[in-house]
Amino acid sequence: MKLGLQLGYWGAGPPTGVVEQVAEAERLGFDSMWTAEAYGSDALTPLSWWGSRTTSIRLGTAICQLSARTPTATAMAAITLDHLSGGRFVLGLGVSGPQVVEGWYGQPFAKPLARTREYVDVVRQVVARQGPVTSTGPHYPLPYPGGTGLGKALKPIVHPLRSEIPIVLGAEGPKNVALAAEIADGWFPIFFSPNAVKAFEPALAEGFARPGARRDAASFEVIASAPTIIDDDIERAADAYRPMLALYIGGMGAREANFHFDVFARMGYEAEAVKIQDLYLDGKKDEAAAAVPTSLVEDVALLGPKEKIRDDLEAWKESIATTLLVTGPPATLRTMAELVL
Repeated sequence: MKLGLQLGYWGAGPPTGVVEQVAEAERLGFDSMWTAEAYGSDALTPLSWWGSRTTSIRLGTAICQLSARTPTATAMAAITLDHLSGGRFVLGLGVSGPQVVEGWYGQPFAKPLARTREYVDVVRQVVARQGPVTSTGPHYPLPYPGGTGLGKALKPIVHPLRSEIPIVLGAEGPKNVALAAEIADGWFPIFFSPNAVKAFEPALAEGFARPGARRDAASFEVIASAPTIIDDDIERAADAYRPMLALYIGGMGAREANFHFDVFARMGYEAEAVKIQDLYLDGKKDEAAAAVPTSLVEDVALLGPKEKIRDDLEAWKESIATTLLVTGPPATLRTMAELVL
């Protein structure tokens, strides 16, 4: 099992201590570091800024949102970062949700599976540089079928460092997970529970079995978020993560469409998720956080004293996860390196 450093997206401003975190992660032998975006900081700029101080660790986006850029713009960024990092870039992609796609990017959310398939195909064409890039799909047609009529199929001026750059898809629903297993090199389950991941095994198996699937289970990366809070008081540790879970279960989406809510419902927490969502959408954020059960937190995070985390890690190690994404200060990174690496 490998470890990755999850830097995520910014809150109200740039986080502090990141340079030290990144340096310590690389020193400890972490395999990768990852940045994200929602509707504030972007994923690519911090990754290149902090990644410029590294020499060996893989640099990935977890995730870049499809609607933020055309597929050719994303491919340009991928080629550029791959060159600058000496072949260490990993492109993590995801559709996000209708709240962000339609409300922030002003793009249609319809047909996310078809859009993802087309998007990945265009990115791979650009990176392969085997000829002018074309796409007949309805979502990202190239050349553009309307307009002046002067559009021309092009291939990138820059010769990519590699003919293939790994693509990892963020996916939460069974159909998206199956698509990731079919067309991607790995999968980001944004919330991962070693106790509940078996629910996704049929979807993964379906994707691996499709004609033309890129990978099999043995070569497919499963990059699982593993928030780690080391504290002798388990409830205090859980309290530190409850607000984040309440935000995603209750507020990252609408009542009728929240994919994060659906994940926890599949884990067996539907009644709890309904309560959390109702409180959050009623503006009672503190009460929503308090309603997150400790058992739910422990299903998706590593909490408590070091000895408990060591024991809890056994289930993660025996699961399909190939990399655990850790967030925290250098001391937490050192503890996780000791326990995992």
